[in-house]
Amino acid sequence: MKLGAVIITMGTRPAELQDLLDSVAKQQGPDVEVAVVGNGSPLPPLSGDVRTVELPENLGIPGGRNVGVGLFGPGGSQVEAVMFLDDDGLLPSEETAEHVRAAFEADPRLGIISFRIVDPATGTTQRRHVPRLGDSDPLRSSRVTSFLGGACAVRTRVFRQVGPLPDAFFYAHEETDLAWRALDAGWHIEYRADLVLHHPATSPARHAVYHRLVARNRVWLARRNLPWLLVPVYLGVWFALTLVRRPSGKALRAWLGGFWEGLTTPCGKRHPMRWRTVWRLTRLGRPPII
Repeated sequence: MKLGAVIITMGTRPAELQDLLDSVAKQQGPDVEVAVVGNGSPLPPLSGDVRTVELPENLGIPGGRNVGVGLFGPGGSQVEAVMFLDDDGLLPSEETAEHVRAAFEADPRLGIISFRIVDPATGTTQRRHVPRLGDSDPLRSSRVTSFLGGACAVRTRVFRQVGPLPDAFFYAHEETDLAWRALDAGWHIEYRADLVLHHPATSPARHAVYHRLVARNRVWLARRNLPWLLVPVYLGVWFALTLVRRPSGKALRAWLGGFWEGLTTPCGKRHPMRWRTVWRLTRLGRPPII
């Protein structure tokens, strides 16, 4: 299986980026093709055989990753699967790529693999990095309904069948949008605890636009993918959960602004999932109302 890796960067972590590239180059088995996208910034000098592009503006996380996939041909056609890796991450094992290949080859309907993210300083995995409801055990592998965008592998046939990540989302929920479309098309998603990416623990709220985009994209996600009957239920549940979490006044105002933006602006083409997929998500432990 021909495997690629896409890394987007804003040029602010050149040392970490080179360490990541070195860890990819050390992977056992056939060489992993690498594409690095300067997302609105010039790239630092990079060693190794790397495909690169410097974008004149920041297209956001999904937009930048879509450009990276395109460096492997339309829909990533020159490779059979692509790993998305955060530029400050690191593959601590030299066997990760071989395990990814083996997983995809063993299950022809496996479309996406989500890695376990581990803070190298503490050895812990943040709860938000385990894509399951309720069960927070990071060491248990299972089928899931979403994946971690900066530590994953996606079969490129998924992109060619259901389309790319949603560019307009810019940041937040783009993985769930792709995951729901992939599941509706009959693909499986697995969280693999044995596939590890080292990544320092962070808070998503560090991004200035976090609260607005999380709310806006949550609404777009529902409008794009859910049967109309579930849209108000899904959004009502998340509205209530946000209030229960008691964000600060500034954060709540940004969240409400984003929620309204999601309701009043175009969300892109609508592809409502089948009720069979709703039931499948429910059986996997995450009904699409939460």
